[in-house]
Amino acid sequence: MTTSYAHILKPLHLGFTTIKNRVVMGSMHTGLEDRFYHYPKLAAYFGERAKGGVGLIITGGISPNRQGWLLPAGGTMNTLGDIAPHRLVTHAVHKHGAKILMQILHSGRYGYQPFVVSASPIKSPISMFKPRQMSDRLILETIQDYAETASLAKKAGYDGVEIMGSEGYLLNQFLSRHVNQRTDRWGGPIENRMRFAVEIVKAIRSKVGEKFIICFRLSMLDLVHDGNTMDEVITVAQALEKAGITLLNTGIGWHEARIPTIVTSVPRAAFVDYTAEVKKHVSVPVIASNRINMPDTAEEILAAGKADMVQMARPLLADAFWVSKTATNRVDEINTCIACNQACLDHSFQNKRASCLVNPRAAHETELVYLKTKKPKKVAVVGGGVAGMSAATIAASRGHQVTLFEASTEVGGQFNLAKVVPGKEEFHETIRYFKVQIEKTGVDLRLNTKVNREQLEREGFDDVVIATGVIPRGLKIDGSDSPQVLSYAEVLRGAPVGYRVAVIGAGGIGFDVSEFLLKPEHQPQPQPLAEWQREWGIDPNPNYMTEGGFVPAEVEPPIRQIYLMQRKTTPLGIGLGKTSGWVHRAQLKKHAVKMLRGVQYKAVTNEGLWIESNGHDQLLRVDTIVVCAGQESVKDLMPKEGESTLANYHIIGGAKLAGELDAKRAIREGAEIAAKL
Repeated sequence: MTTSYAHILKPLHLGFTTIKNRVVMGSMHTGLEDRFYHYPKLAAYFGERAKGGVGLIITGGISPNRQGWLLPAGGTMNTLGDIAPHRLVTHAVHKHGAKILMQILHSGRYGYQPFVVSASPIKSPISMFKPRQMSDRLILETIQDYAETASLAKKAGYDGVEIMGSEGYLLNQFLSRHVNQRTDRWGGPIENRMRFAVEIVKAIRSKVGEKFIICFRLSMLDLVHDGNTMDEVITVAQALEKAGITLLNTGIGWHEARIPTIVTSVPRAAFVDYTAEVKKHVSVPVIASNRINMPDTAEEILAAGKADMVQMARPLLADAFWVSKTATNRVDEINTCIACNQACLDHSFQNKRASCLVNPRAAHETELVYLKTKKPKKVAVVGGGVAGMSAATIAASRGHQVTLFEASTEVGGQFNLAKVVPGKEEFHETIRYFKVQIEKTGVDLRLNTKVNREQLEREGFDDVVIATGVIPRGLKIDGSDSPQVLSYAEVLRGAPVGYRVAVIGAGGIGFDVSEFLLKPEHQPQPQPLAEWQREWGIDPNPNYMTEGGFVPAEVEPPIRQIYLMQRKTTPLGIGLGKTSGWVHRAQLKKHAVKMLRGVQYKAVTNEGLWIESNGHDQLLRVDTIVVCAGQESVKDLMPKEGESTLANYHIIGGAKLAGELDAKRAIREGAEIAAKL
């Protein structure tokens, strides 16, 4: 079959071995790496991606010693006893013709454990422990630990190792003046700061021989103060090549950086030009990364010669068969990563097992299994939001006869509101994916159909899944029925809004609505790269001379005056995603949104909104009040307890529990009920 993605599918010859295509599944910590008894699950997870066609897989970070643990007793490769569980992983990958590298990651000052060490004794903002400064002796011992770990990885069947030298972990801490304030042979000029990383590569190469892949993930844009310039990055890259690396991978930004690098508002392939600049100066293959989630983007990068391979981590959580679908011209069937971070990175940073919002099977392949049914049932799913579409399409793929009822003119539910929020354009992709799956699996979709219990009983369904979702909760104060009071749904669907706006409710929806109201109506979607770079203060010059790649940010004046408020006395946005919430808070702050907490809402009048704040009544002279104060479940079709029905009834998603809108739970519950039917 011909394909328009020839560059993606072209093998990469490394001399002693060949990678079958140009797609790299990048490292992502799942939480399964840290305990040997989870390795059968880890093997199934990687095996599924290898079966799906990916050419090269890189594991989550494995520590070379105790000081390098991310968590107490984290995943290590220190002894011969560590080899056996890793062989499960390498075998699962190799049987499908893919290659796999074990990433060696020393956390340095980022470790959540008391043994942390670093280049200098400077505490990081993301760990409670202040690091000890590494002595010359400890540095030399650590170099040997890296080499020994790589040797053990080779014995375990890995095709190579990736040395983690970016994102602010230990080697990045040595490479950059941001942390490295030493005056000995490991600090000072870049030739000294890079010595640790270079000596590690030399030691590994000496230990494992020539026919073993050594990939180094280098920070090509630090995005922290006193970070490296591009000249320094290139100097390091060339030294690593001379020391013996096989591949050079891209890292962007430190975990503590206050510039987003992977969240959904970051334009696709936003950093590839920095990779391309480094590629000009080395001869080893170079891997591009960050916000590459669809084949058109990947093919364009490779065809333009900006990189030799493309790395994707989260997109291969979202769809294990990304590569095989690309190869067989089924791109419209790809379950696209929307870069929400809610089930992957947020879980990792909360010490939970990682998964994927749009694909709850990720890292749960042995537990959430979609087997073909031996007893097909007649199933009704009521509600075409993401919960209902998840349940309907998976049940139909298992062989059930499924009818999906949707009261409105289109499927998508709350995602149709989310997709218009600036920076959430990727949500279009999830709706597209489910629409294709509805057609592909033969779901009988009935739009504009508000079904009732009598009809469901009359049509003889065996099982009925109630996924009717939520409606916005209203405001119950004097004047709340005034025309200037709107629900968040009305605003996101295009209702006219004045210049001065009060947003009631500062959960995720309140933040989304505030960002939506700050966006000029003429702004195209998604935000152009150059505009995004100016707004966040990123040097657009790939050959940047600024330390860390910073330039002064240029923020457009706000187009509205917005008050965002909540009844709670806790800081606004505290419940937002762990790895993305700070981005939303920063967006509103730099656009002068006034944030109020501990507010009581008193009345709406022609003059605006009366509130009580800090014990005093106050009038906010606003033109429009937008209510984002929660939702109420729609569950009237659900039988009362003890009520007799012909069908078995199940309830999922927002209909089951309104709370803050939770697409992660909705899609997962849809998948789980469909797997059980």
